[in-house]
Amino acid sequence: MKRFEAPTLKEACDLATKEYNCSIEDMEYKIVQYPKKGFLGLFSKNAIIEIIKVNCSKEEPTEFESTKIEESNDTKIVDSFFTPKEEKKESISAAELESKIKTLMDKSCFDIDTVEVDIKDNTAYVFLDGEDAALLIGKEGYRYNALSYILFNWINAKYGLFLKLEIAEFFSSQKEMVINLLQPVVEHVKKVGWGKTKPLDGILIQIALEYLREQFPNKYVAIKRQNNQKYIIINDFNKRYE
Repeated sequence: MKRFEAPTLKEACDLATKEYNCSIEDMEYKIVQYPKKGFLGLFSKNAIIEIIKVNCSKEEPTEFESTKIEESNDTKIVDSFFTPKEEKKESISAAELESKIKTLMDKSCFDIDTVEVDIKDNTAYVFLDGEDAALLIGKEGYRYNALSYILFNWINAKYGLFLKLEIAEFFSSQKEMVINLLQPVVEHVKKVGWGKTKPLDGILIQIALEYLREQFPNKYVAIKRQNNQKYIIINDFNKRYE
């Protein structure tokens, strides 16, 4: 067996056809990894295929055969993109996930001695605390946002779980603050049927979005962006109000 890796599936298959000098249709192969563009240059993945068996010789193909190979390659590649990818998520217990996150914290530069994990309703509830909890949160929660993003991408991609991260009651205090700030908005929506928040960012806008959707399950509640600022609107399914 031999693996070929490239930015796209077509390029990976082209590498295999050049290596074995035959059509991809004459090979038994499996797609080990589909390509992924990633986000802001992070978490991108190349396509990886694994050749299991080759049913051809290394004789040079004729001009007619070469054309046929190229056409069949293109057909095979196009078909593969329309084949649904079956992603099988691994299962993990709360104790196992807790151990993995503790190992991660031990290797970091932060002194975090408390790691607790609970899993329920397809969500991993992670609590961290320690001497460097404030440093891990960062000014205005920027490190909290970064860590939450990293943990979510790992836990969701591998185990299919959502994430609720709490660091030394930071999330709880932020949630309490946001809910208090949103009360005038909630009252306004109840009175006139629509409203919008002040500009919010990071964890604050996520808390606000979740809370407002709980308060108004039958209304349109969504994040909007204007002039590099994000805020939340609430109305009757995007109805325009004067």
